[in-house]
Amino acid sequence: MGQKQDELLKRIQKLIRQNQDLYGKNEKLQKAITELTEQAEMMKLRLKEARKGVKEGRTSEPEERIKKYKMATVLFAYITGFKHLTDNESSEVVMDQLDEVLIEFDRILKKYKIHKIKTIGDTYMAAGGIPVKNITNPIDVVMAALEMNIFLNQLRRINGKRYWNLSLGIHTGPVTAAISGKRKITYDIKGDTVNIAHRMQGVGESGKILISVMTYELIKEFFVCDYYGKMPVKYKGDLEMFVVNGIRPEFSMRNKGVMPNALFDTKFKLIQFTDIQELILDRLEDELPQYLYYHNVKHTVDVVTEVELIGWAEGLDDEGILLLKTAALFHDAGHTIDYNEHEYHGTELAKKFLPDYGYSEEQIEKICNIILSTKLPPQPEDIYQEIICDADLDYLGRSDMIPVSNTLYKELHEQDKIGTLNEWNKLQIKFISSHSYFTKTARSLREINKQKQIERIKKLITED
Repeated sequence: MGQKQDELLKRIQKLIRQNQDLYGKNEKLQKAITELTEQAEMMKLRLKEARKGVKEGRTSEPEERIKKYKMATVLFAYITGFKHLTDNESSEVVMDQLDEVLIEFDRILKKYKIHKIKTIGDTYMAAGGIPVKNITNPIDVVMAALEMNIFLNQLRRINGKRYWNLSLGIHTGPVTAAISGKRKITYDIKGDTVNIAHRMQGVGESGKILISVMTYELIKEFFVCDYYGKMPVKYKGDLEMFVVNGIRPEFSMRNKGVMPNALFDTKFKLIQFTDIQELILDRLEDELPQYLYYHNVKHTVDVVTEVELIGWAEGLDDEGILLLKTAALFHDAGHTIDYNEHEYHGTELAKKFLPDYGYSEEQIEKICNIILSTKLPPQPEDIYQEIICDADLDYLGRSDMIPVSNTLYKELHEQDKIGTLNEWNKLQIKFISSHSYFTKTARSLREINKQKQIERIKKLITED
């Protein structure tokens, strides 16, 4: 009996290994298929551009204008109601209303920074995350789809009839764009993401916003969704689909699931912060002077991380964390303009960039006040300013305090703002001895270690 069990176990183990090998081979095959598909799309786009060049009489090679986007959200909207255009008594009125619908759809896309690709007969195609890449494009496109549906539902009846309805398909994934035109630039996108979104629109019912599981995973925190079913996709298996019913009650005005509220806006901006951070850090990387050994990109990232840590520990809400992280991101950005007044210039940059990301005047003013509070000596007036001041000088209580402070010395020394390293260490002793953290969190995390740094620095000082 024991021998049979051993043989059975060996067979099971062998089958498990074989299955694992098959899964591995299948994943490699799927990856290879995806890569080949993308290469084929690229070749098609290049061939199309080349043919266009021949027709236009170009003798030189066409300029390379093909761009790949790792994450875009494609929307296909099928507008039902075209059959009514043949009705003899109402066709002109219906056509005028169709123009009204398309104009409103264009306005909605512009509101959410979604790029209209084209209108193909009664099908409306658009994509979020193009031409400017952003992380929020799945949410943007779903919000736009909801507004489109709401607009049609509220549209006036013609002779007591409702003529226009929508079926929408939305899918998120990589796309390849062929860019053409000089004065008016157009984007022709290709790839599996486009094909899947188009097919989803075809299987959806009128009035339904159908999204793929990929889009669902990126938007489910904000929207009420129901499982819809599966759709077979070549080389990829069955694709799960969901129907978007509206905004979650806690994120909507009067809990009706139609208009987003302030909480929605804050959650959205916390996600959007990734885009702003990438933009500003790239700017710092390119424009900060070479002598900034301390006030560099790493320091900005450290402060952004630290204000969030202290902020949560101090019990701030989501909006408070958002304001702090944004202030931390801009607090040293002014070094790209001027060293001595960098706090002021940081506020000017915040005023320049943040309106494009939907920050209110009140939010921007508060962010600017938080930035200005980091000017030495720190004199914070509220919990937000206390947190950023503690985060900005967090290194004083860290184990790497001395090597970090040496980068600040090097930075000041190269600008002739400080003399010898010995003079710097004496100044450090004086500064640290008089310094106190403002928040309970920073005091508990850093104060004890800060006292140890004083003793370590004292040992480095030599008598004149």
